[in-house]
Amino acid sequence: MSASGRTVSSRALIVRPADDAAIDAAAELLRHGALVAFPTETVYGLGADATDAAALGRIFAAKGRPADHPLIVHLAAAEELDRWSENPSPAARRLAEAFWPGPLTIVVPRRDTVSPAATGGKPTVGLRVPDHPVALALLERTGRPLAAPSANRFGRVSPTTATDVTAEFAGVSGGPGLVLDGGPCRVGVESTIVEVLGGDPVLLRPGGIPAEFIEDVLGRALQSASGPARASGMLASHYAPSAAVELVEPGDPAALAAAVAAALATGRRVAVLGLPSAGPARRTELDPAAVVLGPVATTEEYARVLYRRLREADRAGVEHVVALLPNPDGLGRAVRDRLRKAAAPRP
Repeated sequence: MSASGRTVSSRALIVRPADDAAIDAAAELLRHGALVAFPTETVYGLGADATDAAALGRIFAAKGRPADHPLIVHLAAAEELDRWSENPSPAARRLAEAFWPGPLTIVVPRRDTVSPAATGGKPTVGLRVPDHPVALALLERTGRPLAAPSANRFGRVSPTTATDVTAEFAGVSGGPGLVLDGGPCRVGVESTIVEVLGGDPVLLRPGGIPAEFIEDVLGRALQSASGPARASGMLASHYAPSAAVELVEPGDPAALAAAVAAALATGRRVAVLGLPSAGPARRTELDPAAVVLGPVATTEEYARVLYRRLREADRAGVEHVVALLPNPDGLGRAVRDRLRKAAAPRP
C-alpha cells in the first residue's frame, strides 16, 4: 500500500491497496485475459488465467521468459488437486494435505483442463495453494486457477513488495493491468518444488518449506534433480541483481574480510550481505568503505529480506555484493540456492 493508503500509479501501472473492491476488479481483469500482479506469502506473482493460452502468452512476453519454461499454477484449495491433476500419486496427496495452503509446489501429471502453454508443453504441471489472504480471495473470486510466476523480468530479482513490481514493469509493454498491494511478503523466497510422479520424489527447487519437513511427511529422502530444467528457478543463472555477487561460506570471518578488501581494491562500490547481528562474522574488521546491507538475526529473516537487500544494493549503485552464505539446513538451503544462482555467470 502507498504511504497514504490511496491508489497510485507508475507509468500506467495501477497499484491499489488489496481491499475487496480492488480484488473484485482484479478478478474481472483476469477473467478477460489481462495480467494482474498480486501478493503471496513467498513473492509477488504475475497472474493470468491458467486455462487461457492467450493470457499465458502475455506472461511470457511481459517477463521475457522462454515459452518452454513451465509456470506454477495456483489453486484456491487443496480439494482442487484432482480437477487439475491426472491421477496424482499418494505422495502428492500426502504433501498437499500436509503443506497446502503453503509455499510448496508439487509437480504432477496434468489434466487437459490446464493449458499446455502453462506447462511449457510438458505432460506435468506444478500446482500449489498459496497461504496469503489476498491470493486466496483473488483465486476464489476469479473462479479459475492462476498461473503466476514471480512478477519481475526473467532472471532478475523476485519482488516482495508492490513497489518492486512497479519498478520492474514501469514502461514495459504488456505488463500487469493492475498491481494488488498486500504489503511485504512474509516468507521472501519462492516455494519449494517437488516432483511426485509415482517414483522417487525429486527436489527440483529448495524454497519456503524446508526439504527436511517434506522428507518427514513422505518417510523417505528427496532425490536431487538432474538433466534439463523442468520447473521454475532451475536454470543456473537466476534471481540476479545488476551488481556482481560473490559468495563466502559461514564460519570464516577472515575470508569475508579478505573478499571485501579485494573487491574494494578494484575501485568498485561494495556491499556486504548476510552479516549476522551477533557472532564472529559480526566482529570481523570490515573496511568501513563497504556498505553493510542490514545484518540478519536468523535464517528466516535472511530469507525474508534477501531480495529486498539485493534491490537496495542496485538502488545504491553497488557494483559488487559479497554475500555471507547461511548454514545449509532449513530455509538456509533455499537462501544458498538463490545466492548461488545470483552469483552464477550470466547469459
